[in-house]
Formats: sequence, structure tokens, C-alpha cells
Amino acid sequence: MRLFLILVILCGFYNEAYGKGSLDIDIKLKALNKPALKTIKSTDGDIIDCIDIYKQHAFDHPALRNHKIQMKPSVEFGTKKTTTIPNNGSSEQITSQVWSKSGNCPMGTIPVRRVSREDISRASSPSEFGRKTPHRYKFLDNALQHKGNFNITAEKINQAQPRLRSEAFIVALGYNFVGAQSDINIWNPSRVEASDYSTAQIWLVGGLSDTFESLEAGWMVNPAVFGDSRTRLFISWTRDAYTKTGCINLLCAGFVQTSQKFALGATIEPVSSASSTQYDITVSVFLDPNSGNWWLTCANNVMGYWPGTLFNYLKHSATAVQWGGEVHSPNVILKKPHTTTSMGSGQWASYIWAEACYHTNIRIKDYSMQIKYPKYLSEYADEYECYSTKLHRKTYMSEPHFYFGGPGRNSRCP
Repeated sequence: MRLFLILVILCGFYNEAYGKGSLDIDIKLKALNKPALKTIKSTDGDIIDCIDIYKQHAFDHPALRNHKIQMKPSVEFGTKKTTTIPNNGSSEQITSQVWSKSGNCPMGTIPVRRVSREDISRASSPSEFGRKTPHRYKFLDNALQHKGNFNITAEKINQAQPRLRSEAFIVALGYNFVGAQSDINIWNPSRVEASDYSTAQIWLVGGLSDTFESLEAGWMVNPAVFGDSRTRLFISWTRDAYTKTGCINLLCAGFVQTSQKFALGATIEPVSSASSTQYDITVSVFLDPNSGNWWLTCANNVMGYWPGTLFNYLKHSATAVQWGGEVHSPNVILKKPHTTTSMGSGQWASYIWAEACYHTNIRIKDYSMQIKYPKYLSEYADEYECYSTKLHRKTYMSEPHFYFGGPGRNSRCP
């Protein structure tokens, strides 16, 4: 009888400890995986669910309960490309994803990568799944003290002090950015540790350092979220420096997807390889002046938008635009040993074309509504001995390529 009572008590403790966790995962799965009208099994192992566009996760956000979906932007970002390929190399644009070879989503639906129980179990808790850690951008406070364009200095940007992430980027600062674009070179970094992620992306940022708002888009390798080391399309957003709001892709309510052709979080192939063909994806983020929504296009495909009602500072414009990459890890910024997670191609920026990852056709749009190369750009890397930058022109008059990245831990970055 005593043994029986002990077993009952132990079972009670077990259910209390583990049953609730399992229940929380069930609740999260139900919120993320909406009923599918069609399911596509991709050759890379992903399952893509075709979800009714009007029943997507975005509309679970309290601010969007009565939101009327905007099917397309009232304006376009536009195109102004002048790229010339260095050293007579070759570059190709990505126009589709791996899953689309296995089927298509019907009209009136959007493709959503299905989340598994194992995906959520890798997070510290279901509520933290797909979220970024809090961050600070001290240089935003400096920028707001200046009128118009502000050419940031290394001393000012050095105050950024990011937490758990190491960034390498170029930045343009001003009061009224309403769009940004670049062609992002696609690679699969050779080393990304299981608890880390590595990105190549664009950021549009507004507000103050402690409460900044951000829109982000590009590609990512994130084993903790996706369970593998594939290169995947991603977006992210926050309205409070990632303290309580925001996430990547559709893993929280917010971004309204309209595309039936591209899936956020799905694999991008092919990827670039050294001394061979380079692959790019054109990414644009721009404000619709009529609706106040921030639209995203990838590979000339209109993906959807972040509703303007989600934001305060970004209701009208962004203060800063960044192009580059980041590595998120508990072992960056003065931590030893440093993470071995690489950024970009894993090669130093100084190796340039067909070796290092790049952004090119770098453009902004302001209230003049003209597509421009930014007048002032500053380079920065949190850990230059781990991840580097190089804004490079083949000739004085040629279109610049911004190269960035590096291997992480090495003899100079122990």
C-alpha cells in the first residue's frame, strides 16, 4: 500500500511537471497550425499547409481582429538596378522554393510551413519559440539629435552593445526612409551550432534604443527553430526591442501573408558555392502611403505586409536601414571560447566576389519617392576579428558590393 501511494504521488508530481508543458505545446501547435485545405510534402522534409488566407495566424493578434486584408499594395517599390558582375562571374536570381516542386497552393490560400512538436520542444518554453532576444541600438538616440541624414561614426555605433548577437553591416540614417532593397547573396554557412542562428538580411529600424521597432527580412540558418541547417527565407519584427513582442516568420500573430507562391521559413535552393555561380534573392520592404502597411517582396513576388497598426515609430517612416548579417549565440561579444558559427559564406569580407557573401543593388526610398543609392553609409562589425565588412567598388564609378561575414572562432577570435 505504501509503495502504491508513493507511486501515485510520484505520478502526480510527474503530471504536474511534464503534463502542463505538453499541454502548452498542444496549445501552441493549435495556434500555429491552422486547418489546411491542402497539404504538400516537400522533398526536403518540410510539410507545407495551404491555409485559408482569411484564417491565417495574423488575425489572432488583438490589434488585427477586425482587420480588412489588403490584397496588394497601392504602390510598388520599383526597380533601379545597375549591377555589373565582378571578374566576369555569373549571378542568378532565385525565383522559387524547394517545396513548390511538389505542388502548388490553390487561389485563396497561403503556404505555411507546418510546425512540429519537436520544433517547439527545442525552445526554452513554448512562449519563447521563434522569438529573438532583447536588443539595444544606442546609435538611434544619437541619430535623433540630428536633422536629416546623419553619417554615423564608429564611436557612436560602438555604444550599441548588442546582447547575445554579433552583427556586421552597413547603415544609413535619416528621418524618412520609407523603403529599402538589395539583392542578397545566398549561401549555406558551413558551421552553425545547434543553439545559434546565422542570417543575411535587411533591417528597417525606428524609435529609441530601448524601445526600437524593427522590420527584418532575408535568409537564415536556424537549427533550434527548424531542426536542420538548411538556408531558409525569413522575416522578423518587433515594436519593443524584442522585449515582449515580435518573432520570426509566422510564429506569432502579426505579419499578413498574401502570396500563394512563397512560404516563410521554407528552404531556398540552390545556394552559392566558392568560385562558382552566385545566387541572389531580391528583397524589398516599403511603406504603402495609402494604407500605412509595410510591404515585403521577395524575388519580385509580393509576400504580404506588416500592418501599420502594429507600430508607433514605424507608422510613417524608418530612422535607420541596415544591410548585412548577424550571428546569435550565447558565445559572442567577449565570451570565450567564441562560437564556431559562421556568418555569410563563412569567408572574410576581403575575399570579395564568389568567396564572401554580399548585398548589392543597395537602395533606399525617402519621401521624395525616388529610389536611391544611400548618400551616407557607415560600416560596422561588433567583432571584426570574427566577422568582417568591406564596401567594395571595382572602379570608382561602378556599383558597390557590400561584402560581410567570417568564420567565427579562429586564431584571431579565440
